[in-house]
Amino acid sequence: MIIGVPREIKDGEHRVALTPAGVRAFRDRGHRVLVETEAGSGSKISDSDYRKAGARIVSKADDLWAAADMVMKVKEPLPAEYHRLREDLILFTYLHLASSRKLTRALLDSGVAALGYETVQTDDGALPLLVPMSEIAGKLSIQMGAHLLEVQQGGRGTLLGGVPGVPPAEVVILGCGVVGGNAAKVAAGMGAHVTVLDINHNRLKYLDDVMGENVVTVYANPYTIERAASYADLFVGAVLVPGARAPKLLTRKMVRRMRPGAVVVDVAVDQGGCIETIHPTSFSEPTYLVGHVLHFAVPNIPAAVPRTATHALTNATLPWALEIADKGLREAVSGNPALARGLNVAGGHVVHPGVAATFHMKPSSLDQLQLPE
Repeated sequence: MIIGVPREIKDGEHRVALTPAGVRAFRDRGHRVLVETEAGSGSKISDSDYRKAGARIVSKADDLWAAADMVMKVKEPLPAEYHRLREDLILFTYLHLASSRKLTRALLDSGVAALGYETVQTDDGALPLLVPMSEIAGKLSIQMGAHLLEVQQGGRGTLLGGVPGVPPAEVVILGCGVVGGNAAKVAAGMGAHVTVLDINHNRLKYLDDVMGENVVTVYANPYTIERAASYADLFVGAVLVPGARAPKLLTRKMVRRMRPGAVVVDVAVDQGGCIETIHPTSFSEPTYLVGHVLHFAVPNIPAAVPRTATHALTNATLPWALEIADKGLREAVSGNPALARGLNVAGGHVVHPGVAATFHMKPSSLDQLQLPE
């Protein structure tokens, strides 16, 4: 199989979908890898590094997409890339289709077989390809939130950990999955007072057992969310419904009652966001104000640390991509239920139930599809 790795064009996106180690793994299994010129430069990986691993460097994106049997990306295709999608192509990347009807329609119209890293799901409910980026995003949500609380950034001028005689900041985290757990770990480590809300009692109990005394767990409902938001200096949205649009749990009314200069960071924005006042931003213009509350909503937060994120991403995605390359897509998804759950659209049909439900469509089963071999 020919694997294509294009340069990412999303604003502020410095990650790349494959490291030289990944190239070597494909080559050792008899596959070919094409890498677009300077695709790895943002992650400090040179074209020479890729050549040494056995990749061929391609100067034009159109040529790379046209030659590839499977394109591996980091982020979803943007409108400038839609014309490169085609029926006999496999696309393997983060998709987050529930947040974009336009992208979903473009994929359907092209007939491409598109698998989302974020929806590859094992029988126990784990999301192995989402976990590494969620870990990074959770940690960065606190790092960036702490910076935004500085008065020069528009925040309350509050130090996250406080100092002797002055209390620490109040950090509220809505959702205690991978993102929320890592956010809580960093916030607590920096000395903040942390409130974590969720409806999963087992996760709340786990965090209660492993975190220090400056972390409090609370069962989430409209009353407790509103109360916590009212005293938050930093509010982190970390809600995930795999494949589906995130529910709006922090309402506009709740945001209006937050402290002047408070900061909200919605890590769920790539799935539509769990804060009613949120809309996607970019690293070029990362924040905006709603009333007196500063909002940060960059969908590709891990791109801020691309060297770490690129290597973590390849570590997670490579075994699954190799399975597709070795077996072909039809055999790979037929024999691996977790990988089959990653298939979002194919041959003009929506496959993933969460995506179908978001857009009021009927999902198609695998046996109804013509998949690339």
